[in-house]
Amino acid sequence: MRLAEIEAIALNVGIIALACFVTFIIYDLAKKSNAGKFGTIILFSVLGLGLGAFLIKTIIVALMEQ
Repeated sequence: MRLAEIEAIALNVGIIALACFVTFIIYDLAKKSNAGKFGTIILFSVLGLGLGAFLIKTIIVALMEQ
């Protein structure tokens, strides 16, 4: 494997790990604040929107480079 291939794989794994960690942080925040069902949905919607935008940007950039 070339170094560029290893870097690409590491980047993808890192982005997935970051997304999982952010999801855990949002869940933990909802749990510790006793947000309830509606509050948890709002937290995941609003804070998850930022994560979603980051992931969509990554996908769009990857598609444009091809």
